[in-house]
Amino acid sequence: MLDAIIVISFILAGVGIGFYSVDFLPDETLRQVSNIEGLSLVIAGFGGIIGLALGLVAQTTYQRLERQVREMPVDLLLSRSVGLVLGLLVANLILLPIFLLPIPPDFSFIKPMAAVLGSVIFAATGVNLGGAHGRSLLRLINPNSVETLLVAEGTLKPAASKVLDTSCIIDGRIEDILATGFLEGQILVPQFVLQELQLIADASNDQKRTRGRRGLDILKRLKEAYRDKIVIHSADYDDISTVDAKLVRLAQDINGTLLTNDYNLNKVASLQKVEVLNINDLAQAMRPSYLPGDFLDLKILKQGKEPDQGVGYLNDGTMVVVEAGDRLIGEEVSVIVTGSLQTSAGRMIFARPQDSSQGSASEGSKVSRS
Repeated sequence: MLDAIIVISFILAGVGIGFYSVDFLPDETLRQVSNIEGLSLVIAGFGGIIGLALGLVAQTTYQRLERQVREMPVDLLLSRSVGLVLGLLVANLILLPIFLLPIPPDFSFIKPMAAVLGSVIFAATGVNLGGAHGRSLLRLINPNSVETLLVAEGTLKPAASKVLDTSCIIDGRIEDILATGFLEGQILVPQFVLQELQLIADASNDQKRTRGRRGLDILKRLKEAYRDKIVIHSADYDDISTVDAKLVRLAQDINGTLLTNDYNLNKVASLQKVEVLNINDLAQAMRPSYLPGDFLDLKILKQGKEPDQGVGYLNDGTMVVVEAGDRLIGEEVSVIVTGSLQTSAGRMIFARPQDSSQGSASEGSKVSRS
């Protein structure tokens, strides 16, 4: 529609200029013309043809310019626009003294020529400088402005909101994870999760009541420490009875991520194409990997299944079975890893005391020397 308006405007302008251009012809020429109105129509026709050609050129130029503007990043467009305005402003400030100079009438064309050239030069310079250093300027004005613009144009994906599960709150590890700063975006605590926590805290069972109160205390600390990050979400679904189904539905509605440590909820949400962050998976991934030959400082707590074995545990709960460790129960010793075993119940590490390994090596060397 706009392209047609541009072409029609140029045609009408050409016709009008051609029709009224007869009035600017010399009187002697007009006296020689018998039909001035016919001449006006002919010139108007030629003007319309020229206007059509110029309109098509202007239409193509406008389409190319529009396509470039649409494909241009938002921050670049904004910075170049600011550079254009600043360039024109500087050009007017610098050219102002030139207009105040006394210039002879014969050289009066210098003023408009200087104004046009100066405006074009400074405008082009401002646009180039804005394109080259625009993002740096925007960051000086507002450190988050560039990221906001990139998110708005789709170049940068915004951080998804995290929907917090009841079990994840009671677990407590979410507090340490938030303290590290690795979780981006808002953390949403649905109102129905708060209600479930309250029901657990009011339960007759002592163990459930302790867990519920622990979850409420953790949530209170999180809300005080991260006022802008932790948001109580008022959404509820009366047509859904279970809290897990409500959590999945909320994550789908807001296109968010479900934050949980519940294995079954994780599976159900994954089947429904909901992105899940499982704290247990994170803890499993963060466990250090021990290879044969690595050394550990370990306190042996009890006897193993075999008579000569001792058992200790790492900070993450991994069980370490120490050969010849039965005599070291209650002591903290340095052990050397001999192997590991991954089972459905978790990972198990096998080791032996470092002193005994050195002793065995010394005995072996003695035997070899003898």
